[in-house]
Amino acid sequence: MTIKPLGDRVVIKMIEMEETTKSGIVLPGTAKEKPQVAEIIAVGPGGNIDGKEVVMQVKVGDRVLISKYAGTEIKMNNVEYTILKQSDILAIVE
Repeated sequence: MTIKPLGDRVVIKMIEMEETTKSGIVLPGTAKEKPQVAEIIAVGPGGNIDGKEVVMQVKVGDRVLISKYAGTEIKMNNVEYTILKQSDILAIVE
């Protein structure tokens, strides 16, 4: 089963990064606060949303920085995804 977002929505998968403290202790992703970097999995078509023309500025595979508590979390095939509006994306990470 695949997810195909509508309008100006995108499907992302959060990227959990391990972090090492100054003393060399490795913190797993679960010991930190919610990550804000994600990979784009699917992109909606954009178009005319609420009377305004919306052009999608992200594409599948982009790494993005998102608002901390944005979107709706879903779980499919034991994988967690988040669906959010393009306006909740703060930046593309290069």
